[in-house]
Amino acid sequence: MTQNTKRIAVIAANGKSGRAIVQEAVDRGFDVTAIVRGENKTVAQHALSKDLFDLTADDLTGFDAVVDAFGTWAPDTLSQHSASLELLADALSGTNVRLIVVGGAGSLYLNPEHTLQLSQSEGFPAAFQPLATAMGESLAELRQRSDVKWTYVSPAADFRADGPRTGSYVLAGEEFTTNADGESAISYADYAIAIVDELSADPASAHIGQRISVRW
Repeated sequence: MTQNTKRIAVIAANGKSGRAIVQEAVDRGFDVTAIVRGENKTVAQHALSKDLFDLTADDLTGFDAVVDAFGTWAPDTLSQHSASLELLADALSGTNVRLIVVGGAGSLYLNPEHTLQLSQSEGFPAAFQPLATAMGESLAELRQRSDVKWTYVSPAADFRADGPRTGSYVLAGEEFTTNADGESAISYADYAIAIVDELSADPASAHIGQRISVRW
């Protein structure tokens, strides 16, 4: 590892988005630690087998950034989105370690006034409403933290686990955007490129304390 190699930890690294982020980061020369509950199934050079909710500040010391790829969909566990972010923010409070959060699309805004979210729009799938609400609440809570160098990255509405790695994406902000055909989509592989690009950004261009979004 060279002096300039960035050291990152990826939480929930065995998940589909976590594995894609680990792969992209390793391929681009990062020193990666996979934080997983069981056996490491990624290409990360190092692994820490520990439940997210058992992590301490000491576990996250020495990294340049921590990527939170945790996600849960069961109705009785949705509150863990807020609880996990609070735990991680507390652990990283007052440090220079960046916290990059794999977010959701439902909280993207549909109007310039930022009063209407995608999840509140007509036609948003009812099955995804509880998840979108829980993730939106966790983002709102994260926005209150000025003691943590956080960045929240929302994928496109159609987040394709097995989509191709095209090598390109469009970086957007708080508002929901589409391509010329009215589509909002991104593959996990290209989303991972955006995450690692953000990790590679110099301090002047990094999106500290901001939510950004990516699509094709």
